[in-house]
Amino acid sequence: MSRRSVLTGTLAGLMAPTAVLALGADTAAAVSTKPAPAPTTPPVSTQGTTRHITMYAEELPGGQYGYGLAPGEATIPGPMLEMWEGDTLQIELVNNTDRRLSIHPHGVDYKTTSDGSPFNDSFNEPGETRTYTWSSHVQHRADDTRWIPGSAGYWHYHDHALGGDHGTEGLRKGLYGGLIVRRKGDILPDRQYTVVFNDMTINNKMAPDTPMLEANLGEKVEILAIGHGDQLHTFHLHAHRWADNRTGYLMGPDDPSQVVDNVDLNPGSSFGFQVIAGEAVGPGAWMYHCHVQFHSDGGMAGIFLVRNADGSMPDGAQEAIDRFQHHEHTGHTAGSH
Repeated sequence: MSRRSVLTGTLAGLMAPTAVLALGADTAAAVSTKPAPAPTTPPVSTQGTTRHITMYAEELPGGQYGYGLAPGEATIPGPMLEMWEGDTLQIELVNNTDRRLSIHPHGVDYKTTSDGSPFNDSFNEPGETRTYTWSSHVQHRADDTRWIPGSAGYWHYHDHALGGDHGTEGLRKGLYGGLIVRRKGDILPDRQYTVVFNDMTINNKMAPDTPMLEANLGEKVEILAIGHGDQLHTFHLHAHRWADNRTGYLMGPDDPSQVVDNVDLNPGSSFGFQVIAGEAVGPGAWMYHCHVQFHSDGGMAGIFLVRNADGSMPDGAQEAIDRFQHHEHTGHTAGSH
């Protein structure tokens, strides 16, 4: 399995190699491994660097849709896109479907021509190729009393044109993905996952077919959680906790950030964090799920498998996974709307 990511950023004036993140063996799984080599420092200039990638929108089995970084490689969620603060990302979107669609980001800077909405006449007709430009900026002082926040954060992107002017059908059928803007000094993860609560599904799947997140004991695991659809959710991870701030880490012994293990995840929202796999609790098969009870009963649950440090299966973990495979649920997939 290979992590496929687009980490847009290097030292100013230098171009880093682009690595591609495959988010699963099928359109549901958010599978990840250790990241490809990445820069250890972001651009030294506030201007950053400009990177160009090509993405492909494609129809998938079951009437669903996805984004991919090569023809035939569309997934649900789409590939993780990453930038350093100050970078610009040019996305050439190739629409290989017979439907109107687009790509619209949260958290970054763009002109109306890259808005991705029919309102601004920004979309791809069937078969059309269009370039969308997203920029980012560092935090800076506006005046003696105000600071302008930078772009760093855990964001996301999605369609805004398929099936209507708000892209509702595109969102329900899988046209979404994660977007991370990093700040100088941010810790890079060993493994990375995107988890999307979309209506009553996780990555457009229901238990027991939801993504299994895996790591070895002691690894740094980054989770980007995104909400879509019409339902209100909460995201809960068993046995692990994080600081409710931009990174998930405490910045020192006096950091006032609340430590949490359950956060609201509602339509259009996103957050991310890193945890140390199995820290203080050890390896095992740990659950993640929506804590709205009839949602988890209905199939909004998955497994965070923390293996032993050597990658072997912990005692009791396979038995827990086998029991999860017999999870009984009712409901429908997001793509069936």
